[in-house]
Amino acid sequence: MHHPNTKNTVRTNLSCMSDTILVEIVGLKSSECSPFPCDGDRTCGLSACFPSGKLVKAFEALKERVTETYGNRVEMKLTLIDDGVPDHIRTILEREYPPIPMVLVNGRLTRIGRIVSDRILNEIESCL
Repeated sequence: MHHPNTKNTVRTNLSCMSDTILVEIVGLKSSECSPFPCDGDRTCGLSACFPSGKLVKAFEALKERVTETYGNRVEMKLTLIDDGVPDHIRTILEREYPPIPMVLVNGRLTRIGRIVSDRILNEIESCL
């Protein structure tokens, strides 16, 4: 099985060999969606969340884009860690110290570190 960007990806116990692909976005309720300012250039490829720059709104816009593109083949999950960190996220945080928001595809940590549609869609495509 070929996985693109392996030097920038941390593997966990899940692989791309599943019927449904799970994209999990992890962050804080008040998190920004990116370390970059939300501006009119829309380099993230999303517009429904502009100009908020907030993770929750960006997740909803991304979920809409992913659902339009892949239907029910991709499950989207937003994990907010303000009030507690699930064990699978704690393990990643302790081992890798990734940027927030974290983007996991089938449990595999990517090094995207922001909500940007084309890069996340590319990760999904690598699992199809």
